[in-house]
Amino acid sequence: MKYAHLLFVAIVASSMASPAFGTAPASRPNIVWIIGEDMGPELGCYGDPEARTPNMDRLAREGARFTRCFTHAPVCAPSRSGLITGRYPTSIGTHHMRSTLLKPPPMFTSYLRDAGYLVCWPTKSAFGKTDFNFQIPPHAFDVVTDWTKDVPKVPFFGFFNITTSHESQIRAPADRMARNLAQVPLAERHDPARMRVPPYHPDTPLVRRDLANYYDLVTAVDRKVGEVLDALDRAGVADNTVVILTGDHGRGLTRSKRWVYDSGTHVPLIVRWPGHIKPGTVRDDLVKFLDLPATTLALAGVAVPKAFQGRVIVGPKTGPAPEYVFAARDRMDETPDRIRGVRGPRFHYIRNFHPELPYAQRIDYGELMPTMQEWRRLHAEGKLDPIQNAFFAPTKPAEELYDTSADPDEVHNLASDSAHRSTLLEMRAALDRWIDETHDLGAIPEEELVRRGLVADRLSEYATRKKAGETSAPKK
Repeated sequence: MKYAHLLFVAIVASSMASPAFGTAPASRPNIVWIIGEDMGPELGCYGDPEARTPNMDRLAREGARFTRCFTHAPVCAPSRSGLITGRYPTSIGTHHMRSTLLKPPPMFTSYLRDAGYLVCWPTKSAFGKTDFNFQIPPHAFDVVTDWTKDVPKVPFFGFFNITTSHESQIRAPADRMARNLAQVPLAERHDPARMRVPPYHPDTPLVRRDLANYYDLVTAVDRKVGEVLDALDRAGVADNTVVILTGDHGRGLTRSKRWVYDSGTHVPLIVRWPGHIKPGTVRDDLVKFLDLPATTLALAGVAVPKAFQGRVIVGPKTGPAPEYVFAARDRMDETPDRIRGVRGPRFHYIRNFHPELPYAQRIDYGELMPTMQEWRRLHAEGKLDPIQNAFFAPTKPAEELYDTSADPDEVHNLASDSAHRSTLLEMRAALDRWIDETHDLGAIPEEELVRRGLVADRLSEYATRKKAGETSAPKK
């Protein structure tokens, strides 16, 4: 009954929407977001030979595959806060992992609701994960159940989050892993011996097992993506539905998640829009996460608010591609740091604002990953090569520069190479401008942000838990 009432309200609102929003409500497309947690572009359609992702590959064949899409933050809550507000976390105060912004800006879903869209965000299940670093304001969503079980017949925005590939599942106990992979036949599981171990990790059976687990879980995600696509087909709405598929940041492995290297910020992005996007399109322009809410509003015929910091990437209002995209990493749970990244089509510049801090600071949640434990053990035993051992240096370089074409794993720092001096200076200046233009709050101590009433005091929670000997992060 509650769902029927909401549906009736949405139909009435849709029929009364102002022409200022664009085309007539009946002709506006449905829009669906599918997000795989902690999932990088390790998909077959991105050329990964070990990936087994037929449904996502099909989606790419039927739409556009973006090769250079990057999140602004390599961890869930800051990344998602930007996705839902269209604003950089560093601009609004949600840049620390596990913080609480007290007065969040409007969510893009509110604008959709005002325009007559039914916003289906199943917040009472894993399919509608929020984790925005702030409390959900009123007027954000309509339906809180799994909309794929009863696809709406009015213009709707559908969100579908898939937790299966999350970092915690890579290291899950055998019984939980079995449940996660219940729909993945043994013949489609990944052989650890075939995994490509990045050069910064030690090549051991345990590390290979984590990598194989990750790939297996991405295959399981693919099964769920297929279920969503099938639901749209059964409802007869696929031809009038824009499907946007991505991950909330890079893969949930050590030195990927939580780091602004490509392995932590590069994500898949596939957009299918029948009749509007040519099947098999490949786009190499730079795309940032903040482009997704702006694009969603534009496709719905809604004016993009001036405060939004992204561009439209598909449709008649597509904006020009940027020269660079930017990423930020600040406090991760109990561990402070401040790192910024500038990504161009080829080069990647990183600035470490606290070079006196080591890379390998302990983050209790990250220490649970077997790869991290193995890496630390071999370091203590003196069994790492120079590239693997660099992560445990007592300090970090102030600047890093990588040629991602020649060095996709980003292990050869070119910041002091005179041959790349002009690139370094150009990207250094670009970061300075971005910090100034976006009003990056990262330089302001978190205690001061608390004093100003911008965010709640989460640091005291961590200090209290640490004193009590608790190692898990405080809950939201």
